[in-house]
Amino acid sequence: MKLLQWISRPEGHDDKKTPHLTQRPKLRHLHRSALAACVALAGSSPAYAVDGCQVLLCLAASSWKSIPQCVPPVRQVLRDLARGKPFPTCTMAGAGNSASHSWSSAPSFCPPQYTRVFAGPNGPTYICDYTGAISLTVQGAPYARTWWSLDGDSVTEFSPAAKLQLRSWDKRFDEELAAWLAMRPAISPTAH
Repeated sequence: MKLLQWISRPEGHDDKKTPHLTQRPKLRHLHRSALAACVALAGSSPAYAVDGCQVLLCLAASSWKSIPQCVPPVRQVLRDLARGKPFPTCTMAGAGNSASHSWSSAPSFCPPQYTRVFAGPNGPTYICDYTGAISLTVQGAPYARTWWSLDGDSVTEFSPAAKLQLRSWDKRFDEELAAWLAMRPAISPTAH
């Protein structure tokens, strides 16, 4: 209540010097009502900003899609990235723990199983199935890379260290890489 009193009547206020303030009680009441409404709305409306720390924890999980609390913030980050917004930060992550976003660029920055090659008039044209990747670093070492597309699909590539630590993880990336490798023609050893 003191905040409302201060806004409507600053300390040291003299009604005799500023009679216009005392002659408009409805206007002061309107200001109080508007402020009270703003405070009430701010306290009850959902936050649209994504918590970067929560997203870091979710992306470090064995399968963020299987954790109900992770799905909304990670999906929001993917939508934000698609709209050109930066990856959210986490000031509490600690030294050596971070995430960064990069746009894919086939064939140099796109996993081979997701790289498509088309014959173009000036040579091959490469296209990546995924739009970008979020690279996660834990304790200064690469931990996971989540590839994402505009249609909402994503797949996570875990580092050997992450796999050792997690012991169980979403194996979709590994399975699709193995399938891609199995379809490649075998290279016969050449005699010297």
